[in-house]
Formats: sequence, C-alpha cells, structure tokens
Amino acid sequence: MTSEKSPAGIERFDIQAYDSSGFSRTPVEIIKEISLEIFLNDQRVVTIACTGNHVKELAVGFLGIEGIIRTPADLEKIEVSDDRCRVHVYTGEVYPFPFEYSRTIFSSGARLGMSEGRGKCSAARVDPSVRLPSLAPGKVLSLMEELLNSSYLHNVTHGTHCSALADRNGLLVLREDIGRHNTIDMLCGYALIEGIDPSDKIILTTGRISSEIVTKVGKMGVPVIISHSAPTSRAIRLLRETGITLIGYVRGGKMNVYSHEERVGD
Repeated sequence: MTSEKSPAGIERFDIQAYDSSGFSRTPVEIIKEISLEIFLNDQRVVTIACTGNHVKELAVGFLGIEGIIRTPADLEKIEVSDDRCRVHVYTGEVYPFPFEYSRTIFSSGARLGMSEGRGKCSAARVDPSVRLPSLAPGKVLSLMEELLNSSYLHNVTHGTHCSALADRNGLLVLREDIGRHNTIDMLCGYALIEGIDPSDKIILTTGRISSEIVTKVGKMGVPVIISHSAPTSRAIRLLRETGITLIGYVRGGKMNVYSHEERVGD
C-alpha cells in the first residue's frame, strides 16, 4: 500500500528489506508506471507504459518519429486528460493513418516504428552538411557526468532511464522514464513543440543503444549519441550506414567510439 504522497513520478511503499542485521520494514521510493493512450485526430494509435511525466512531449515525439508530426505547424491542438492517462493530438490536416493496427507497447520491450513493417528497421541519414566541431574527450566525460548527476528519478528510485538533448555547452533538456525509448520520444516531442532544430545537437542517454534507438535518433536528425552503456551489433552497423557518431560506455574516465570517429578529437 502506498503510505504517502511522493514527488511526481514516484510512489512510496513499505517493504521488507534485508541487511546484516536481518529484516526490517522500510519505506522505499518506487517509480510510477501508468498506461498512456495516445490518440491522433480521435483515433487511438497506441498505448505506452510510461511514468506519466511529460506525456504531451511523449505523444508528440512518438508521432513525430513515426513521421506524422513534422513541424510545429502540424500541431493544431493537444489535450491531456486530468489523470494524464490519455493525450489527444489534433493535426490541421488529417493524415492517412499509417499503422496496420493500434498497439500496446510495454515499458521494457523493443519497439520499432509501427509504420516500418515487421522486422524492418530504417533510420534517416543525418544531414552531412551539418558540421559539428570535434568533441574533445574531456567534454564527452563532463556531459555524461552532468547527465548522471541530473537524473533525479533514477538517483531516488534506481528504476528509470535518462536521456538529454545537449549542445557543446551542456544539457538543454533532460527526460527520465521507465522506457529508454520513451525518453527519446520525449526529447523529439520537446524539440517539435519548442521549434528546436536538433540537427546540430547531441543525444546523451544512460540506456543500451539498440537499432530501435538509432532509428529514432536518425529520424530526429541528431548526428551524435553519447551513452553510458554499450550498443548492439545491429546498432553499430546502422550507425555506420546513417552517419551517426556513437560514443559509448562512457564511464570511469574511459569511452569507446563505435562509429564516425571524425567527430571526436582533442
């Protein structure tokens, strides 16, 4: 049973905890999970397991990466239910519905875009005309340290992933959720709603870099990913095809550059 109200996205439960002294009843902070329904022009598109924070950004970002929302001008109205379990997104033009069927996406599961077709994964190539100054290793380490130190929900509950949109000067916006895919969608939604061009930005994340994450970042047009974790083999191949730099396993003063190392240097 929840014992008292906690900060947004967190619930408090009494549990039995064990240490060298034995068992004791202890209050702990647990990350919240809800089912969020996303509607496009009154048609239900998807149900996503998420924390329940930044649901407007999550809905817009999901539709943006699916290719439905392309610019802020496409957004006519966004309505969020009082319980934050439903988001209705309305577009000025009623786009043809691209999905084969409405789906439920679980928090930890892989989730290729529904319009991609079964088993297919494709990411747009990043714009080769955008030239970023080389990222020095010291800057990469400091950006990752800033991400980890700013991950409030994870530091309290140890139950979330965290991602951020950044430039060379630091983090611009940070989002946490039970699903690493959700955090990327939120950043895409934030950029669309605020009219931010992501083509010269950086994605930082605590999560493993899978081909689905590369697909999302590629569709955003972001040229650099910095991760606390490691990539999959399929992700590396896709990164190299699409022109995205991945600096991964950034921890303990070390890092690995898995693709397009020309953007990394002293």
